[in-house]
Amino acid sequence: MKREIKFRAWDKAQECYLYDVQGAYDTLSGCVKYENGENAVYDEECFDEFLDNDQYVVEQYTGLHDKNGREIYEGDLLRVEFDDDPDSYYIAPVTWGGSDYPAFDIMSKYWPKNVSYDTNVLSAIIAGWSEEVMSVIGNIYENPEMLEEADHDN
Repeated sequence: MKREIKFRAWDKAQECYLYDVQGAYDTLSGCVKYENGENAVYDEECFDEFLDNDQYVVEQYTGLHDKNGREIYEGDLLRVEFDDDPDSYYIAPVTWGGSDYPAFDIMSKYWPKNVSYDTNVLSAIIAGWSEEVMSVIGNIYENPEMLEEADHDN
């Protein structure tokens, strides 16, 4: 299965998201140089400096969509409803597990006490192995109050 690789970046100074991070950065920074007006030569070291910059938090697109067709990125807050019941839900952020668990998922600390998953939560929902549906309702930077609420609910 081939998935689209995309990134967005939270700009801490401007408090906003930058989309098409790769394209915008390449265009503005000079990290891509063109030979003969056509062949692009990519300066990897130049882009690495951007990623190490403390002003930006770079987040990756998961390759998944919510129930409304919206793209799901790392850092998004999901409202996960049980059996499509708007009164039975929990809120959780999408996180990258890191080198110990290299996948996007919803960490167990956000699951309701009476819920347990045998596999990756996002995979279970998207594949239909679980009865939940999910929708993006915000993100951890623009809506931190939702994340605090999610922490207190469980």
